[in-house]
Amino acid sequence: MDEETGYAPRTAQLVARLRRIEGQVRGLQRLVEEQTYCIDVLTQVSSTTRALEALAIELVRDHLSHCVAAAAGDPTQSRERVDEAVVAIARLVRS
Repeated sequence: MDEETGYAPRTAQLVARLRRIEGQVRGLQRLVEEQTYCIDVLTQVSSTTRALEALAIELVRDHLSHCVAAAAGDPTQSRERVDEAVVAIARLVRS
């Protein structure tokens, strides 16, 4: 990528969070393989979903504070960045 992302300074932290989420998903797989009680599996699905949503919110915040703010001097680019954010937020809300 030719420009730095807003989360670049925290890449290691975000990767660590993604690895924890990956572990949660592997745990879900194990619960299903072991035919764990449905409500217990659903509880873990909810927990994993919340972890992903929290990560997504951080990325949106980074985009707004870095990418959109950086484009503030250029109205066309600024509008494009805001539009990108709106589309990303809409995707998150629908999911």
